[in-house]
Amino acid sequence: MPKWLRNQLMRAFYGKDRKQIRFLNACWFTYREKEQDALPPRRH
Repeated sequence: MPKWLRNQLMRAFYGKDRKQIRFLNACWFTYREKEQDALPPRRH
């Protein structure tokens, strides 16, 4: 997880800003999906 995102999440959790937490959570999952798509397929 990028440091900037971690810092914003920490701020949102400490401030109990549920709207910001939901938004940042959605950003994180979108970021992870794009990172997974960028990787070559895994062979089993």
